[in-house]
Amino acid sequence: MADPETIDVEALDEAQARAELDRLADALSAANQAYHAADAPEISDADYDAMKRRNAAIEARFPHLKRSDSPTDMVGAAPSEGFGKITHAVRMLSLGNAFDDADVTEFDRSVRKYLGQDGPLAYTGEPKIDGLSLTIRYEGGAIVHAATRGDGAVGENVTANARTIDDIPERLTGAPEVLEVRGEVYMSHADFAALNERQAEAGAKTFANPRNAAAGSLRQLDPAITAARPLRFFAYAWGETSAPLAETQMAAIERLADLGFRTNPLTRLCEGPEALLAHYAEIEQARATLGYDIDGVVYKVNDLALQGRLGFRSTTPRWAIAHKFPAELAWTRLEAIDIQVGRTGALSPVARLAPVTVGGVVVSNATLHNEDYIAGRGADGSEIRGGKDIRIGDWVQVYRAGDVIPKVADVDLSKRPKDAAPFAFPETCPECGSEAVREEGDAVRRCTGGLICPAQAVEKLKHFVSRAAFDIEGLGAKQVEAFYEDDQLPVKEPSDIFTLRQRDADNLTKLANRDGWGETSAGNLFRAIDERREIALERLIFGLGIRHAGEVAAKDLARHYGSWEAMTQALDTARPAAEAHRAADLAAEAEREAAADEGRRARLAEARAKAMAEHAVPEEAGEAWADLIGTDGIGPTLALSLSDAFANPEERAAMDRLVAHLTPVAPEAQATNSPVAGKTVVFTGTLEKMTRAEAKARAEALGAKVSGSVSAKTDLLVAGPGAGSKATKAAELGIETIDEDGWLELIGGR
Repeated sequence: MADPETIDVEALDEAQARAELDRLADALSAANQAYHAADAPEISDADYDAMKRRNAAIEARFPHLKRSDSPTDMVGAAPSEGFGKITHAVRMLSLGNAFDDADVTEFDRSVRKYLGQDGPLAYTGEPKIDGLSLTIRYEGGAIVHAATRGDGAVGENVTANARTIDDIPERLTGAPEVLEVRGEVYMSHADFAALNERQAEAGAKTFANPRNAAAGSLRQLDPAITAARPLRFFAYAWGETSAPLAETQMAAIERLADLGFRTNPLTRLCEGPEALLAHYAEIEQARATLGYDIDGVVYKVNDLALQGRLGFRSTTPRWAIAHKFPAELAWTRLEAIDIQVGRTGALSPVARLAPVTVGGVVVSNATLHNEDYIAGRGADGSEIRGGKDIRIGDWVQVYRAGDVIPKVADVDLSKRPKDAAPFAFPETCPECGSEAVREEGDAVRRCTGGLICPAQAVEKLKHFVSRAAFDIEGLGAKQVEAFYEDDQLPVKEPSDIFTLRQRDADNLTKLANRDGWGETSAGNLFRAIDERREIALERLIFGLGIRHAGEVAAKDLARHYGSWEAMTQALDTARPAAEAHRAADLAAEAEREAAADEGRRARLAEARAKAMAEHAVPEEAGEAWADLIGTDGIGPTLALSLSDAFANPEERAAMDRLVAHLTPVAPEAQATNSPVAGKTVVFTGTLEKMTRAEAKARAEALGAKVSGSVSAKTDLLVAGPGAGSKATKAAELGIETIDEDGWLELIGGR
């Protein structure tokens, strides 16, 4: 049997995945201890990053197997028992990572989207020092204590050692009464070489790199040893403060410099992602001449008030990211291109490679994204890789760059076999033979077989039982595949799961008597299935595996409609409007394509008007559609996907068969004692003191239902500047209307 460690994530079965998660948890825990606690890393950064990415990939594929002590949720390592412990007043978190320009652009886009800001945003860019994180607490200008990061919540007390570092002032003048200064302890290349020379002359242990030397020196139980080591400190952040240092990140760094701390001279203020990437290139080019180790560039939103609004995820801030320097590249031969079919019918090409080591990891597969990527075209039709296509037999350059699945970066045409032919992307599904179509504007070709396609059916079932959906104990991906192929107790669709117990009772060949099963395991499975007959509405919606309907959207829909019956009725009612919306979109696209031909353009405009007339929309359908797409988080793309799924006779029948076995539970209001609990609220116009997403989240936390359209069911309209038709309609219906200040006053600034 193959070792799970050598198997590609996509090929792991559930037992192998569980074993691999156990192995990775142990390995990463040991690596954390070696790196953070013992200051003696046993594996390279590339190997460590590769293991974390593999762990994350397995958790993404088997979310129900995620361990309670998952390395994904860990920061650093527990403090050593050799030091006293200090609890950080403000947690010391790690940073999310960016590995290429697209990640940086996406970081900027996500920040601006969260803030509701269209224009460019200012960031700081600073070198990411490869050292040991340290926080120093001052009270009344004097050092109270200093601590390492530890596990983010509790660090090691290294106060006496920190006092020996020349870059750390003993006293501060003009500082806030309470100030925690944070930064990185490091060692310069020259000092590191000199230290190792002295160590060797004394017959003592030498250090592998400056980071190890700096960390080991700071974490000495004897401060005299630390004092003899040439440690340095860059200040770049802060924890608890009794008064703000400044209004911006850049000004706060300058304030720290004024207080006597050494700050990095390469820290720059950058306007937008283009400026960040230019600064990154400048630092990368100068990397070898800096005299100290860095492993990337850190970007932070400059406005501290915006940092506060963006807040934190579980282990990382939303307002900062570390742009790591590139991972290793490697060349290898492309031996085959396989097509995999996903639960939404997407045909995904995968490169099968002659195994090669990239960044310390053996790689045998790489993603090829879609047919355009193989052909050397980008999503917008522009050339990628200089327009070079990818062919079987090619010599290709592979890079990992932090991705779960490696990518093909380039092709060496000089080594292309003479008989290598352009890859013909299939136009029929390799699993079921159904037509595979590529819709207008979609980069992906999809199988049209739906439930008759075994690949889609199995992947949908795997999704249905995943952790965020029905999460049925004992029914994982491996069991789903076995039941799908079973002749006696087949599971071809979700409703079949809930008839398993009865079918087993009626079947002469009992599940308990089969290989891999017994009385206990079969009984446990049936009980686990019965426990899911009552299910949260959002889990049911997510579990259906409807395209574009992720966890967040499922929760939005559940909160908005409150019941399965209300949602299905609304989608049925809105169907004519959905068809009209699609017809208008198709006609508009045709008009754009024919814009250069005035005569044809006029004919198409007439055709569009005719298409709209043929899709006359009843008023109630229009209102239901407006209500659906007006729900925050539910746009036209998802709305059309939902409408199509519920209008498809086969899919709808499968849903009805499933729901007949279930009791969907409506989401509970998060508050019942607020002035808006139970009310339907609509926001319109421009909100000046919060984004629409923030307003929605706050209203829902107070027990309100947020709608995107005004109707007789609306209780309150919050209208900002620019409010238009919604305000007019609210006035006609006699609905109470207040401005943003009135809203904040109503909810008590909550």
